[in-house]
Amino acid sequence: MIAARHAVQRPADAKLLAIDADGALHHHARGELVDLLEAGDLLVANDAATLPASLHGEHLRTGREIEVRLAERRTLDPRDVYDFTAVVFGRGDFRTRTEDRELPPPLEIGDTLVLGPLTARVERIVAAPRLVAIRFAGSAAGIWAGLARHGRPIQYAHLADTLALWDVWTAIAAVPAAFEPPSAGFALDWRSLEKLRERGVAFATLTHAAGISSTGDAALDARLPFDEPYRIPATTAEAIKAARMRGGCIVAVGTTVVRALESAALGDGRVRAGPGLATQRIGAGTRLRVVDALLTGTHEPGTSHFELLRAFAGEATLRRATRELNLRGYRTHEFGDFLFLQKECALAHIPRGIFPVGAVIETGLG
Repeated sequence: MIAARHAVQRPADAKLLAIDADGALHHHARGELVDLLEAGDLLVANDAATLPASLHGEHLRTGREIEVRLAERRTLDPRDVYDFTAVVFGRGDFRTRTEDRELPPPLEIGDTLVLGPLTARVERIVAAPRLVAIRFAGSAAGIWAGLARHGRPIQYAHLADTLALWDVWTAIAAVPAAFEPPSAGFALDWRSLEKLRERGVAFATLTHAAGISSTGDAALDARLPFDEPYRIPATTAEAIKAARMRGGCIVAVGTTVVRALESAALGDGRVRAGPGLATQRIGAGTRLRVVDALLTGTHEPGTSHFELLRAFAGEATLRRATRELNLRGYRTHEFGDFLFLQKECALAHIPRGIFPVGAVIETGLG
C-alpha cells in the first residue's frame, strides 16, 4: 500500500477490494460499490462533520509554542463543548511526521493554553508528557466561534497540501462532532446514493465522534480508539429492524458505524436508539450482533482500525488481503482506496451481487 498524498475524496481511479464471506477476494472500481449490494440491504453511514481540531498557540507559563489536537469528548451535546482530552505537541506542524514532533513543554495541572481567540486550562494529566484533559473558558457560542476562526483540520505528513475544512467533510456531513473525518463516507456522493435508491438499497445515518488515528506515541496509540459518543436516530434503529425482517444485509460505512451499532446492540440484535458512549474495542474476539459487512478505507496492520477488521475475517484472509493491497498499489489513509468486507460465514446475509462482478483472486478454500 502507498499513502494517498492528495485530498481528493473520489478520484476517478479509486479502487475497491471486496472480500466475501468465504474469504474470496475481488477487485473493483470504487464506483462499483452499488453492484455489491442487493434490494433489501441497508447501508448505514456516519453523518458527523469534522471539527477543526488542530489549534496552534502558546503554553503561557513557559511562552513556548504548542499545537493542541483535540482527541476526545464524551458528549455530542452542542451546549457542552468545554471539556476535551487533547494531545499536545511542541512547535511545528503536520509537515513533520507525528512520531518525530517535538514534545510540549512540561505540562502541569492549572497551566493556561492560549490558542488564538480561545483559552484553555489543563485540568488533568492523563498520560505524560502529551495527553491531557483541558477545559475551555468562555461561553459555548464563543468556543464554537473560536474553533471555527482559529482551528484547522488535523492532518499528517503524508499529505502534500494543507487541508481546508471542506476537504474533510463528507457529502452527508451534518453535526460537527468528528475529530478526524469518517473517511469511509468519502466513497459516497449524491449520485451513488441515487443509484442505491434505484437498486432498492435503503440508506440511514447515525452520528459518531470519529477519533484521531495517531498520537505519535506508541504507548498512547495502543489506547486507541478512545471513548467516543454517538447518537442513533429512532429512524435508523427502525430501518435496521426492517432490513432484518426482509432478510437484508446491514452494511456499515466505516469502522465508527460498526462501533456505534455494536455498542447499541441488544442481545437479540436489535439496536437501541438514542445517545451512547462507545467504550469497547472491537476485534478478533468480538461477536458482531448487528453488522454483516463493512465498507472502509485500507488500513495497515497494527493500527486500531485494522484490529477491528478481525471481527469480520480471520488472520489468513486478512493476510491475503494485505498482500493483494500491496501488490496492486492500493492507497491508504483517509483519501485512499476502499475495502468491502463481509463477515465470514454470514451465510444468512450475503449480498448476491458480489460473486459475478470483478476478478476473483483467491478463495482461501481448501
